[in-house]
Amino acid sequence: MQLPDPVPLYGPEYKRDPYPLYARLREAGPVHRVLFPSGVTAWLVTGHAAAQATLADPRLGKNHARGNDRWRARASIMPEPQHSQLQVHLLHQDPPKHTAMRRLVTDAFAPRRVAALRPRFQELADALVDALPAGPAGADLVEGFAARFPFQVLAEVIGLPPHLAARFRRDWGKVVAPVGPTDPGRPAYEALLRELQDYIAEVVADRRAHPGDGLLSRLVTARDTGELTAEELDSMVFQLLVAGQEPVTNQITTALVSLLRHPEALGRLRAEPALWPRAVEELMRLDSAFELTTWRFLAEDADLHGTRVPAGDSVIVSLCAANRDPERFPDPDTLDLDRDQGPHLGFGHGIHFCPGASLARTELQVALGTLTGRLPGLRLAVPEAELPWIPAVLGRGTSRLPVAYDARTAPTAAPTTVPARCPHSRG
Repeated sequence: MQLPDPVPLYGPEYKRDPYPLYARLREAGPVHRVLFPSGVTAWLVTGHAAAQATLADPRLGKNHARGNDRWRARASIMPEPQHSQLQVHLLHQDPPKHTAMRRLVTDAFAPRRVAALRPRFQELADALVDALPAGPAGADLVEGFAARFPFQVLAEVIGLPPHLAARFRRDWGKVVAPVGPTDPGRPAYEALLRELQDYIAEVVADRRAHPGDGLLSRLVTARDTGELTAEELDSMVFQLLVAGQEPVTNQITTALVSLLRHPEALGRLRAEPALWPRAVEELMRLDSAFELTTWRFLAEDADLHGTRVPAGDSVIVSLCAANRDPERFPDPDTLDLDRDQGPHLGFGHGIHFCPGASLARTELQVALGTLTGRLPGLRLAVPEAELPWIPAVLGRGTSRLPVAYDARTAPTAAPTTVPARCPHSRG
């Protein structure tokens, strides 16, 4: 069957299982024109080799100013003044500005610092499991754990004080989902955006009045010394609060769904917790929460893996499609805890490789090890076909994860996982 042009990338079936479509796209070639729900078209890169090359291609920039009028009309839809004030963070910068801004955050997420905080992460995870129902009634692991744990960890790492952390609304994370000007949900979207911007202003004012040694305080200092503009500071806080937690929430859900499909792998991990670091890498390869990258743009018309792409059109890489490329990963649709074919692209590649990768790996090891270790008999409480997959354009995960289990056991005296490590260098 011939693929449509453009290929639609939306709908319940696509979000439930995009991998058959990705396989067809890979077989047909590395670059395809695709259509998103907002009506914007983009050029999607699918194969692993092409994806890796694209992510490191110096011709492609991420600053929104590179986008042409066709892209801007449908994709750059955050209203002013918020767009100018909240969208100049790391994901939308190119060198040398990107280099300088990234340098401000890397120390906070350094592997040694993350490893030192791991016992605290374990305390947070155990406290959340302690609050789950003890009997066989079961729970929604998104509401009861996955939506809470990453934010609690993030607050510890960036120095968000408890009185402000308690006031953060998870709904504010929805502002990254495109809601066009004619969408009936636009007024609610704009209200959330204004609320989040007010909250960011309060965080900045609090850290300026009560400075500490956390990342938020260092970013405020960088603004006051002229290293950042006010808009760049607000945008970086926006990125930390929104992009710093929701992908981990979603990755917890995709990983758990994969493990519940493979009880033999789950049983092995319970018996051999030292396997968790490798298992997290394989679970991310198999079904990454970062399904697609954000926009990239060419400054002039150019060839991209055999396809002519106009200047200012958006180029997006499918990390999920690349991670299941059989030319890179044999038997790619299989969960293989012993897989040793090298790194996946779940954290990206090149200069925009996720600066929080070490933190995310540690969070996933702690979260998954704690949930599967302390909830014996863990299983889905609904048929898998009834799981609600989030309709996000770029992300992948479930909005609810109803489970049952036989009991809720006490925390183990020893750590549920081995110390975090960064097994691959992808920078």
